[in-house]
Amino acid sequence: MSELSWVGSDKDFVDELDVSLVEKVAVGRFGGNSSAGQYKNEDGCLVWVNKSADWEFTMILDGHKTASSVKLVVDHFNKNKDEIQKVLMQPASEALRGMDTLILNIFQEPDFMEACRRTTGETACLIVIRKEKYLWWFSIGDCILHVLHPELIALGERQLNQRSFYEWVGEVNTFEMPVPCYSTGKKELRQGENLIFMTTDGLTECPGVTFADPQAVENTLKGVSVPEGVWRLLDEVRRKGVRDSTTIIFWSVQIEETATMPSDL
Repeated sequence: MSELSWVGSDKDFVDELDVSLVEKVAVGRFGGNSSAGQYKNEDGCLVWVNKSADWEFTMILDGHKTASSVKLVVDHFNKNKDEIQKVLMQPASEALRGMDTLILNIFQEPDFMEACRRTTGETACLIVIRKEKYLWWFSIGDCILHVLHPELIALGERQLNQRSFYEWVGEVNTFEMPVPCYSTGKKELRQGENLIFMTTDGLTECPGVTFADPQAVENTLKGVSVPEGVWRLLDEVRRKGVRDSTTIIFWSVQIEETATMPSDL
């Protein structure tokens, strides 16, 4: 298994573009422009890739106030890595059903919730798992997930999750409420190449760009390699003088099996 674990307080990438590969998964990081007033990075990410068991586990985080809550979540999931990966070794039907319960339980562990009360600041968090020909996601807050495939694009479908505001983990914690608020879903990937794209909102809220429109993201990624596509996006927001940090996770999956089609075709 290959992996990457990073918190912006460890290395902030202010004024610096970085695109790293974890097997086929590209991780792009840009801490923002110091000329615009940026001096810290409150993003984070976690990537685990198991080629032999046909899965990727990815997490992207966008902290608020400090990166303490980001580090808390990343460390907590690293602590639970063996249990998560044990579930992901099962067939997709069992693994992804198990994730529905397991991830919720991890966020609600009493020791973790107590640590959240003691931390400073809070974070949005988006977890995306690809297992065989299925995609699973768990979203707290306003990070973004796109899946790009010609059959979906033809029908106007690119963005899978809706950005949801006023949801966090940390000092302010959605899991402290009587009814925790988050969104989750599953998607059958289509036959052929599927592009899976995750980002924090530094990309979409940069002045002078149109990346809040998923089609603009698609157009930038089209016809280039996965790392080159990530570099182009980050370089564009750098050149436009963005202050906020941007973190991107992007990879391509080739699906051999046929996908569900309507009965009248």
